[in-house]
Amino acid sequence: MNHLWQAVLGVGVALLLAWLALVIALLIVRPSANVITESLRLMPDLVRLVARLARDKALPRKVRVRLGLLLAYLAFPLDLIPDVVPVLGYADDVIVVLWALRSVMRAVGEEPIRRHWPGTATGCEALLRLAKARRRNTAESDVSGGRRD
Repeated sequence: MNHLWQAVLGVGVALLLAWLALVIALLIVRPSANVITESLRLMPDLVRLVARLARDKALPRKVRVRLGLLLAYLAFPLDLIPDVVPVLGYADDVIVVLWALRSVMRAVGEEPIRRHWPGTATGCEALLRLAKARRRNTAESDVSGGRRD
């Protein structure tokens, strides 16, 4: 029984240290207030976008699973950093959403995001700018994937 308590205590301490490391990392690389504000304005459209992308059978299963996990994270009532903490409270949500969308764009490009975006064209451009999408121009790529000169 003594070993069980030591294991539980060890896991608890490890989780606390990981949480503290996350908070310190967010304090160091704190996103600007503009990024958080702009992202929060887009959040209702973002949630609809993620749900639409997660249901799109044309996307790879790996991408849809990632989007489903993102929806579960957003729906979960407990955050890594409570929302009552100024600036950082919402930063974890914004960072997770932008990270997930950036990985989706790397996997499938911008086209599915543009196709499923429920908001305005300006909102879509803001999202792509926030997610730092690499613009893919298929006309400039050859069959081997390299750039034409």
